[in-house]
Amino acid sequence: MNQSHIVNHVLDGYLILDFTRYVAGPTCTLMMAEMGAEVIKLEPYPNGDGTRTYPFLRNGRSGYFVQHNRGKQSVCVNLKTPEGIALVRELISKVDVVVENYAPGVMAKMGLSYDAINSINPRIVMCSISAFGQTGPLSSRPGYDMIGQAYAGITSMCGEPGDAPYFPMAAIGDVSTGVHAMAAVVCALLYRERTGKGQYLDISLLDSYFHCNDSNVEVQSLCGSQVKVTRSGRQAYDAPDGIFRGKQRYFFIIASDAQWPALCEAMGRPELARDPRFVDMNSRYEHLDALTAVVEEWFAEVGDDIAMERLEHWRVPFAPVLSVEEAMNHPHLRARGTVRKVRDRILGELDLPGFALRFSDFKVPLELHAPFLGEHNEPVLARLLEMSPEQVKNLEERGVLNRGST
Repeated sequence: MNQSHIVNHVLDGYLILDFTRYVAGPTCTLMMAEMGAEVIKLEPYPNGDGTRTYPFLRNGRSGYFVQHNRGKQSVCVNLKTPEGIALVRELISKVDVVVENYAPGVMAKMGLSYDAINSINPRIVMCSISAFGQTGPLSSRPGYDMIGQAYAGITSMCGEPGDAPYFPMAAIGDVSTGVHAMAAVVCALLYRERTGKGQYLDISLLDSYFHCNDSNVEVQSLCGSQVKVTRSGRQAYDAPDGIFRGKQRYFFIIASDAQWPALCEAMGRPELARDPRFVDMNSRYEHLDALTAVVEEWFAEVGDDIAMERLEHWRVPFAPVLSVEEAMNHPHLRARGTVRKVRDRILGELDLPGFALRFSDFKVPLELHAPFLGEHNEPVLARLLEMSPEQVKNLEERGVLNRGST
């Protein structure tokens, strides 16, 4: 890492070779790009990352691809040719990190296993992201976010008791896996700075999803057959802890033993805190239908706005259940940059999730742009491998590289 230039962010100077597609892998490398790392995205020949055509296009450009690949340089290379593999091996000798999310064994079939990569560059950190990990009985199976969620026991916790489970319409597992991978890569780089040694990282969607179980695992372990940990519908087991119907919308309210009296005050019913049905957590859960009726009748009587004012005054933890559009326009999310406006060269201005990490020395987020397919074939290969424009053009003409307009 070059220490002589002005540092633009915490990972400035690190060079990442990115073999990833879709969400989990690109999340890992996007976060590193947002922290100043130089990310070279190796896209499969001839059409690149599959999300370039998914799921909604404007003028041939995918907002989905833009969201997950800003700040990256695109080199589109044919990994089914000896010349393409040779080119990649040369790039590996120049970089700090390789991140890939092919199925286990694919990199090895291309001659790019960790042992092969390590023999080229002993200081390299290689991170493999997969659905089930590189080892274990499920490792060879294909999988996506919801598949890992189901195996992790998470899907079983969503929905109404006795009915089919639900799943969230959000890439919680993929994004969480990308964040886990990013954390592992950065820690491995810290270890390398101390020891000079690179290493191999095996990050799985299932491992990351199972990590999201909070009390479920320890409760099931300690209670055994006495308890069946499962979904509880709109209310969790710590009543009141769940979703209540307001006059115009739904609300999430959590009031533990310490906060239950405050909720009673907010509702103008302080006597409920002493009601035998509601005096403690177990009693409230046993009388959950009656408790829910009391809260929802209060909402219907006073209306949502007054209810929110009183809940806020008494410091009861609550939130209106916002739509995606409402969340995008919430002043808090806008003020913190949680929702951020970016400009794409084809799509123009659009809203995207902002960078979730905050650094005191780098308060202004980097301006990042998503690449066109193969846009950086020439500049990357010229700078790192000293190729001439003619050499790069020759590789493009012979089907080793490709370049597109979006």
